[in-house]
Amino acid sequence: MPAETGSDKAEEIEVRDPVSAPDAAGVPRRTTRRFPLFTRDTARPEGGGRAASGDAPAPARQWPVLLVLGMVGVGLLITALDVFRVGTLVIGSALLAGAVLRWFLPSVGMLAVRSRFTDIVTYGVLGLVIVLLALMAQPDPLLKVPFLKDALHFTVDS
Repeated sequence: MPAETGSDKAEEIEVRDPVSAPDAAGVPRRTTRRFPLFTRDTARPEGGGRAASGDAPAPARQWPVLLVLGMVGVGLLITALDVFRVGTLVIGSALLAGAVLRWFLPSVGMLAVRSRFTDIVTYGVLGLVIVLLALMAQPDPLLKVPFLKDALHFTVDS
């Protein structure tokens, strides 16, 4: 008897679609390739493998997420020490660094949460918004957006 390959086993799996109309025996008629109602496992996101070899200690295997979390921690510490603008710039830069790491590295470990595109957009947009808000923070903003003041006066005066 020949040994079964992994693809033969995958083709044998048949999941009944609970939404389809039942047959005379009460079993749903249509089969589907979708996940069953209770999945046993989920697929890792693209790039979600180890960032270093399996021989390396655990922190070294997850260095991208540790780098980003470390930078965020330093930014929070700086913010807690009453240097708000610099601390939030470090936090925003950490998220932007996470987006860059996710874009260029094939495996980033636990920094990969969703698809590569979604992670890059999420980290990038959040990092950019935090940096822009830090630059616009009062008093003495480093970035002045003139239409924001007009929009505020328009909404308050109405």
